[in-house]
Amino acid sequence: MTIMDGPLTKRFRGDERAAIVSYQDPPELRTSSLDQPTMKLSGHKGSVYALKYAPNGENLASGSFDMKCLLWNATGSCENYNVLEGHKNAILDLCWSNDSEFVATASADKTVGLFNANTGTRVKRYQGHTGIVNAVDFAKTSTNPLIVSASDDRTAKLWDARVRGPTGSLENEFQVTAIAFADETNTVYTGGIDNGITAWDTRKLQRTFTMNGHTDTITCLSLHPKGTAILSNSMDGTIRSWDIRPFVSGKRFKKQFIGAKHNAEKGLLKCAWSADGKMVTGGSADRMVHIWDEFTAEELYLLPGHTGCVNTVVFHPKENIIASGASDKCIYVGELG
Repeated sequence: MTIMDGPLTKRFRGDERAAIVSYQDPPELRTSSLDQPTMKLSGHKGSVYALKYAPNGENLASGSFDMKCLLWNATGSCENYNVLEGHKNAILDLCWSNDSEFVATASADKTVGLFNANTGTRVKRYQGHTGIVNAVDFAKTSTNPLIVSASDDRTAKLWDARVRGPTGSLENEFQVTAIAFADETNTVYTGGIDNGITAWDTRKLQRTFTMNGHTDTITCLSLHPKGTAILSNSMDGTIRSWDIRPFVSGKRFKKQFIGAKHNAEKGLLKCAWSADGKMVTGGSADRMVHIWDEFTAEELYLLPGHTGCVNTVVFHPKENIIASGASDKCIYVGELG
């Protein structure tokens, strides 16, 4: 058979006028700026616990048991361009500042780190927690780098880059394992081993309300891109969304997403929204990446590849890309069809 140029060609042979039809594969349609539809990023020497894209979409940060935070280009071949070092124990969580200039890290060494993402230098080392720091978040709208952290010492602490020590402490009865700033800096949400999600007024350092429904430890909290809802992952095997708009009447629980697994390791598995809020995802011990439709709560994608517990999954803020990190020490970055 003769292969001709073009998607479909005809050629006639002799007097028989018999058509020889051949097909040529159309060019591959790409939906992102990645060099390949799926890419594997290697460099960590321990389990990858946290992943976050910079708000500008240009960079990806990963935190690991190896005590390092690696910075990657989010496009092309995703080269590792910087290493953030200084912690003396595992990095359990991280987040970017609004201007994509700084990375804050939460570590099992009981400290919070603030790093300049361009130079790789540590700007601040926040000390004040007396237990493992499980989670960290930047204020979404503040012009100053305001940070909140959650710890096993049963507190959530507020930090200002201009001040040496904590500017406030939210006192809990139990260990705090998850935290998230609301859109306005006056409200912080915490979750812990008491299975509830608590809203706090950061000015008065007091509780405002609590959302109950999970039956086991909450491992992550993630704010909706529009600030109207919060997503929670729990060791009870469910991911739930909650309505956090002011003056809501009735229950704040919205939807439940089923399919992700937790195992005996009791890891702090993450969860995340897509940039448009139409999809949600979360870590899972079954070594798969689960993605659900937010409106119907139906599972849209079940992506294999990892050989260890998937600890963290995040959506790209501007492109149709998802990234996942696992206990197999690997990060996968790929396009969603």
